[in-house]
Amino acid sequence: MRLYAVVLAGGFRRYATYRIATAAGAFTNTVFGFIMAYTYIALWDERPHLGGYDLPQALTYVWLGQALLMACAMMGGGFEDELIERIRTGDIAIDLYRPVDLQLWWLAGDLGRAAFHLLGRGIAPMLCGALAFDLALPGSPLLWPAFLLSVALGVVVSFAVRYLVALSAFWLMDGAGVLQITWLAGLFFSGMLLPLTLFPGFLGELALVLPWSALLQVPADVFLGKYTGWGLAEAYAFQAGWAVALLGAGRLLQSAATRRVVVQGG
Repeated sequence: MRLYAVVLAGGFRRYATYRIATAAGAFTNTVFGFIMAYTYIALWDERPHLGGYDLPQALTYVWLGQALLMACAMMGGGFEDELIERIRTGDIAIDLYRPVDLQLWWLAGDLGRAAFHLLGRGIAPMLCGALAFDLALPGSPLLWPAFLLSVALGVVVSFAVRYLVALSAFWLMDGAGVLQITWLAGLFFSGMLLPLTLFPGFLGELALVLPWSALLQVPADVFLGKYTGWGLAEAYAFQAGWAVALLGAGRLLQSAATRRVVVQGG
């Protein structure tokens, strides 16, 4: 496990080197946070308890979305492009010769990436939102570690989805199209645009049980105190269940893929 801890730390340091890009990204998240916040204010002025949130909770949801956008890679931006390229060129064969587990290797690196983005691109937008608006911040200090645990589970679910998508390149040779579809699904079904509780009828019920809801909707509701006691345990179980199921699917797909390593273009 020490090796994977080193890979995690390496992933953190790798993204920490891009300071200007990080600052620009945090600025962009803040700008979009203000745009979304004033859009939400207009909506909640018409319906004060839309989706089961009051206005401070809705605004908090907005800024949590901006804080977690890159950490949970709701629009991609992680390891998947690199892994797809290594599969396309055949360099994945070198990775398979290493005395490490391929899935755990990429997971450790992605956890390091997520940890950096949570700090580098999550704190600044959240602070700006808290200074500009009346946010519903946790009243109990116990909600903060509960929230961070939910975020960690969401990051693992996000990784598991993107790992499956990246492995599709063994058959498709170019996973760009699948990646774009996955990013769009993640943006919509994570609740990044609107809380999933606002979705009507069957669409809302479906969105709440899909894995993408574990990326933002569940962590945000944990932060807002929507889950307590057994409900909080059920929220964690939902996220952990998807993480285990998707990681298991990734393991099976990896096993099938490594039996047909194909080199294209070199």
